[in-house]
Amino acid sequence: MSDPTNSQAPQPGSFQPVQQPVGAPPPKSGSSAVKIILIIVGVIFFLGLIVAGIVGYGIYRVAHSIHKDANGEITINTPKGAISANPDQTFTASDLGIAIYPAATQGKGGLRMTIGSKSMVTANFLTPDSPDKVMAFYKGLAGPNAQTMSTGSGGIITMQSSTNSVTVTVAQSPNENNGETQITIVNTTGTSSN
Repeated sequence: MSDPTNSQAPQPGSFQPVQQPVGAPPPKSGSSAVKIILIIVGVIFFLGLIVAGIVGYGIYRVAHSIHKDANGEITINTPKGAISANPDQTFTASDLGIAIYPAATQGKGGLRMTIGSKSMVTANFLTPDSPDKVMAFYKGLAGPNAQTMSTGSGGIITMQSSTNSVTVTVAQSPNENNGETQITIVNTTGTSSN
């Protein structure tokens, strides 16, 4: 038999400390995870407000830089210049830097743009003549230094000097403009040749 005085049971009046087990600390409550999620949501919301403010300011600036007058001309003012478009604006040969094809009627989509010391005028014209006849007319005006590229339905002629560049694009689409040949002339001034 065992000796009762030699047992591991605490004796009355004696105190034995209980050792804490070594290992992981007790789990924390779930409130710290909620705090982290709320902080992340708050940061995303704050960034969203900043982006919305920037976009709103940009829209405000654009809205105040666009003007439409009584004639339907739309003008956009930029820090470097102005862009204007008017569906009823007519262009002359001096505006375009080259003659307008005889008996061609001006189409929609004219544009005049000035940015700094450079300007660009774009106009569209329609004619019942074939693209080959229109290309021959503009090749005769362009001279031997012009660059010409032919396509299946027309072509492109580019003439450059030290102060301007004129590009004439001729195209025919049987599904558009009642099968007429479209002529687009772009005159850019204030450029330098390379």
